Amino acid sequence: MNINEGVIVFGGSGFIGSHLISYLIQSGCKNIVSLDIKEPVVKEPGVVYLLKDVRDLGDLEIYPSITQIYNFAAIHTTPGHEHHEYYDTNISGALEVCKYAEKANIKEIVFTSSISVYGPGEEQKKEESALKPISSYGYSKMLAENIHKDWMKRVSDSNLVIVRPAVVFGAREGGNFTRLATLLNKGFFIYPGRKDTIKACIYVEDLLDAIEFAKQQKEKLIIFNGAYHHGYTLENIISIFKENHFKNVKTFLVPRVIVTGIAKFLRMFNAFNIGIHPDRVMKLVQSTDVYPGWLVSKGKIFDQGLKSALQRWSNNTSGTFK
Repeated sequence: MNINEGVIVFGGSGFIGSHLISYLIQSGCKNIVSLDIKEPVVKEPGVVYLLKDVRDLGDLEIYPSITQIYNFAAIHTTPGHEHHEYYDTNISGALEVCKYAEKANIKEIVFTSSISVYGPGEEQKKEESALKPISSYGYSKMLAENIHKDWMKRVSDSNLVIVRPAVVFGAREGGNFTRLATLLNKGFFIYPGRKDTIKACIYVEDLLDAIEFAKQQKEKLIIFNGAYHHGYTLENIISIFKENHFKNVKTFLVPRVIVTGIAKFLRMFNAFNIGIHPDRVMKLVQSTDVYPGWLVSKGKIFDQGLKSALQRWSNNTSGTFK
């Protein structure tokens, strides 16, 4: 990127947003504004941090040197929120960000959507696949994509990159891959129902590299899936972890009928708030087979994929995967 250009990052305190800020600094960017409703865990020197709600940007200052927007602000944990919360933040936030872009005459936006816009299913999803979300999160992201596209159509000489990330992992993620590494560190792993579940994923540093690659193409609209092209199964992921980091792990398989039975049981008693959501259980046996067709067509692939990513993650966290 041009080091003389400034950027504003909505959602800069989040997992991907905080890594983006470090990435931009390493790339030479010296003019960064981060806006989030939460305080950042890590503050980078020289960055302007604003504690503000993305749903209300009416009084946000105009920064003349800002030429690019990264809109990473969202409520995303599913399940975990009331239905209206996804729409309230993800749609209102998109509207406010686009309104601010027009007011500040900013003509370049990167927006993080989600593979949830495709909906569940075992079939492989590519960028041209039909959008069939079933969750409030997926619907809200699909609508937010359209809001950004409407901005792009209204504004001449604008550029819009929409990335649909798969499972993103790395330092400070605290999500699926961190929990997986924690289990493996205890010496065992139980396959929930099947071993061939495809789990599309990408390391946070590789996702940011893919986003920067997309930006450099300078096309009016780019939509791409942020994932490795290998199509890793859960068994592949565990095997790579075992081979290079947790050699003594013992694995077991729980029959799928038991996993689905547990989900049905939990659904019966979900109203009692027992702490384990049935939808979260069912996610364990559902594939997220998302293929990065646009990246592959442009020759942007990550040959070492997961093996390289896990090694870098280990190196960056002294082997803790936290």
